[in-house]
Amino acid sequence: MSSDGESLRCGGISSRGGIPRLCFAALGMTFAAVTALAGPVAPPSPGKLYHGFYFGGIGTDTHDPTEHDVTPQDVERYEETVGTKAAWIYFSDNWFESRKFPEAICSWIRQLGKIPYVRLMLRSDVDQLHGEKFFSLDKIIAGDFDDDLRAWARGAKDFGTPLLIEWGTEPNGKWFSWNGKWNGGVKVGPAKYISAYRRIVDLMRAEGADNLQWIWHVNWLDEPEQKWNSFENYFPGEKYCDWVALSAYGPTTPRMEDGAENFAFKMREAYPRLLKIAPGKPILIAEFGCDLHNKHCDAAEWARGALADIFSEKWPAIIGFCWWNEGWQNDNYKKNDTDMIIWHDANLMHVFRESFARYSDKIQETPLLRNGSGG
Repeated sequence: MSSDGESLRCGGISSRGGIPRLCFAALGMTFAAVTALAGPVAPPSPGKLYHGFYFGGIGTDTHDPTEHDVTPQDVERYEETVGTKAAWIYFSDNWFESRKFPEAICSWIRQLGKIPYVRLMLRSDVDQLHGEKFFSLDKIIAGDFDDDLRAWARGAKDFGTPLLIEWGTEPNGKWFSWNGKWNGGVKVGPAKYISAYRRIVDLMRAEGADNLQWIWHVNWLDEPEQKWNSFENYFPGEKYCDWVALSAYGPTTPRMEDGAENFAFKMREAYPRLLKIAPGKPILIAEFGCDLHNKHCDAAEWARGALADIFSEKWPAIIGFCWWNEGWQNDNYKKNDTDMIIWHDANLMHVFRESFARYSDKIQETPLLRNGSGG
């Protein structure tokens, strides 16, 4: 990665571009004890990357993954599998389950010395490819959920320490109900998304939830692949996101033929566009993954290439990445189930462990915070 300054390796304070940063492990302080020092999460030390952990569980006939099935035991298993520590834990906060700030899960994540990364999901279910009637963009814009959003923000503020947060994940993907396809299409769809996004951020900032670090997260490919649905048309503005993020998957089902292009291909398509729309913003690979049993793409080799490219520093704005560990049913036939869980495949486990060992000097395990506000 490019660097703007020197990092003080032996002390508790480092700087990049003149911005002081605190490494609490070096100061002998626990992460949970630094509420008074809470501020936005800083990028990792020069030349290093964060990596996060997501675990959504396994779908069965009686259970659909709700994207927050993760436990401390899952974190331990993952870190033992890959041989390094994750900086954040990524999970969904589904409003069809509760509109309250998810204090319990955020608290145990913090106790592990990690940053909670919340996908704020105003939706009625986890099903995809349909419009949203209850938590619709129109209702968000009209203020129907202002009281709930303010209360959520107060809960986040009271939590005290930093939180990564995104709303409106992958807006350029038709699978989510906030995509323009379900909200008026060409003329008004993306504009409604921006209005709803800004309203949510403004409300939470007005409540003083300055420990929220906002991330705008898009898919590498626009679907539908039409000009009006380009992710640029959903950008809420530089003042409304601290970081930007990208999803870049290989094939996600056993029979899927699309998406088998390597990770570098997807980055060549999306990375320059992100740099142009959000210059100077750090970029996360918030989600990447590949089905373990796809007939057209070897998941372990796809991951090997992706990790080598991520660590190569060829995309200097990238500051972190996270593999999507989840399995789910696609139909009534088990052979068609998706599985992207690293420890379910010996070759994929080896790839991650070997890659993390090879590039261990490039991994920032301890989350860094910086004083002040903004990205």
